[in-house]
Amino acid sequence: MDLEYSYPLYRPPSEANSLIFQVTLGCSFNQCSYCDMYRTKTYSERPWEEIQMEIDITSKLYPDTKRIFLADGDAINLSTERLVEILEYINKKFPSLERISSYAMPKNLLQKTSAELKTLRTAGLKMLYVGIESGSDKVLKKITKGATYKTIVESCKKAKESNYVLSCMIILGLGGKKYTYEHIEETAKIISEVSPDYIGALNLHLDDSLYNEFMTKFKEPFEFLDDLQILNEIELLISKINPSSPIIFRANHASNVYSIKGTLPQDKVNILELISQLKKHPDMLKPKILRRF
Repeated sequence: MDLEYSYPLYRPPSEANSLIFQVTLGCSFNQCSYCDMYRTKTYSERPWEEIQMEIDITSKLYPDTKRIFLADGDAINLSTERLVEILEYINKKFPSLERISSYAMPKNLLQKTSAELKTLRTAGLKMLYVGIESGSDKVLKKITKGATYKTIVESCKKAKESNYVLSCMIILGLGGKKYTYEHIEETAKIISEVSPDYIGALNLHLDDSLYNEFMTKFKEPFEFLDDLQILNEIELLISKINPSSPIIFRANHASNVYSIKGTLPQDKVNILELISQLKKHPDMLKPKILRRF
């Protein structure tokens, strides 16, 4: 049986085998110029009765479920009381469960108190996916992120202090040619300061529906990076990241020019050597026709 999902439905690549419950629909912010994931939806919170019914049905169909992801993009925007109710009920119905996770925007993490985040962690929410996108305040403003370097750091540190597994995303090429150095310098700085458990690096990709909005909000000419310039960004990023704890780095999304992965800082030299080889042999890069979101 398939759940009655409200499409489109998104989840992180690492949640490919997870059972998904849509506890919210859409995104309460929904203004980021690089993202159209929830543009067709109006943000809303699903009634407890609907969520409870789906948990009851699926727990009988998939009793051995080990991972659950709470969608859509804004589960943390729910009240702490409602989230605890959902989390505790899920854990009650799925005895083999190992992990519950969700997306989390910086603003939603900051609106929760540390005590609330710890309560949610105790109730079973273990992993959070936070979009950093860039560490540059200038770039963050131009893409209408609704966050700054400071608020991103504060929110991520708040999550880590509450013992969450933290996975963060950044977008290569997001500053275009003009801001490429500032974008990567500040992004490496924010990653080093936050030191999340995971970092996923995607390439900027704009569908036709987003192109005009992105360009309009950027408020100045934007030049996309070519493959070599993207490799230069990854190279600079890796060279500049100096985390306080190990970070599992992944640039193996469908949008990336090549699948690059490792653990920082221990694999830094190997990753930089790989990038050097790729720059010398661009024929090794993924054909552009295969780079899709």
